[in-house]
Amino acid sequence: MSESNRPVPSVGMVGGGQLARMTHQAGIGLGVNFGVLANTATDSAALVVAATQLGDDRALPDLLAFAKSCDVVTFDHEHVPEPVLRALEEDGVVLRPSRSALRYAQDKLLMRARLTELGAPCPRWRAVATIEDVTEFAGGAGWPVVLKAASGGYDGKGVWVVDDADDASVVLRRAADSGVALLAEERVAFTRELAVQVARSPYGQVAVYPVVETVQRDGICHEVIAPAPGLDEERAGRAQELAIELAHALEVVGMLAVELFETTDGVVVNELAMRPHNSGHWTIDGACTSQFEQHLRAVLDLPLGSPRAVGRYTVMANLLGGTDPDVHGRYIHVMAKDPELKVHFYGKEVRPGRKIGHVTVVGDDHADLLARARDAAEYLKGDQQ
Repeated sequence: MSESNRPVPSVGMVGGGQLARMTHQAGIGLGVNFGVLANTATDSAALVVAATQLGDDRALPDLLAFAKSCDVVTFDHEHVPEPVLRALEEDGVVLRPSRSALRYAQDKLLMRARLTELGAPCPRWRAVATIEDVTEFAGGAGWPVVLKAASGGYDGKGVWVVDDADDASVVLRRAADSGVALLAEERVAFTRELAVQVARSPYGQVAVYPVVETVQRDGICHEVIAPAPGLDEERAGRAQELAIELAHALEVVGMLAVELFETTDGVVVNELAMRPHNSGHWTIDGACTSQFEQHLRAVLDLPLGSPRAVGRYTVMANLLGGTDPDVHGRYIHVMAKDPELKVHFYGKEVRPGRKIGHVTVVGDDHADLLARARDAAEYLKGDQQ
């Protein structure tokens, strides 16, 4: 077949959230066929993607039916059960990332064990099932202890900071009732939180983005500053090298986000995500190649794009819903006040605390950019009126 007659590649993304919505936007420019498997017709991506199939993204029959029209299947979340992923691969479905890679983002116990084996910097940790396990761990790591659900957690859910054995007992009891495995981690004395993203293709090409600072409140990412202000060049380079090393060692295909704690001694790995990530939304307006385009390039084994930032700094602020649902009644004022600021909505119904979009602004003064992004996010939230 001549190059001019090659069929247009088709990528299917499991999950109909905002990550799939923004990946679809990137796919338009690349000229790829893009479909999503969404739970409902009102999911963020389902509202804009013509090739949407409705179904249960944890049910094998629905996933097999969806995969029939796809050259590659990828994900906007990590919640497809491992046995289902195994059955898909056995049926010949091309998963990127693969089941063997994705398990390290699905199961924190597996992740910690593998990262420890690789010599990656991690907090002290251990699997725990009883109060004796926790108190023994605290005897070495000290209180408070961070207890985490091994699977299923996101945006701060499934994470509990316990100050003593009584607090730990409550979490252990609830976990046992729900059949949830737990691990204990030391509470890292960090100075700030960072993140670094890297894309890797099946060919083995990698492209790493600048290290960013993330501002977390109540387990939710509120703001991202790219690149992280004042980060030592050597430390930033080491964080990028670490992300590349992990992408190769775990055989990730697509985007890998490595969430980090910065400490006085260096960086410590907190979490991994093998998909586009909230810490990379700034790349839509602030990088030569957005994380969403890069993810598609990677899973299709296309040459990767430049991850270079287009400005000195980019600040992204998440838009969280408030009590007033009339966001669109306010965004005209944000656009008029700050024409250089970009507003991205996800098509979601407004609910208090729900991520409904984000804003980005690019420039030379990160403090000014942060103030402008915060001002826009607060005004759009509407609670101050």
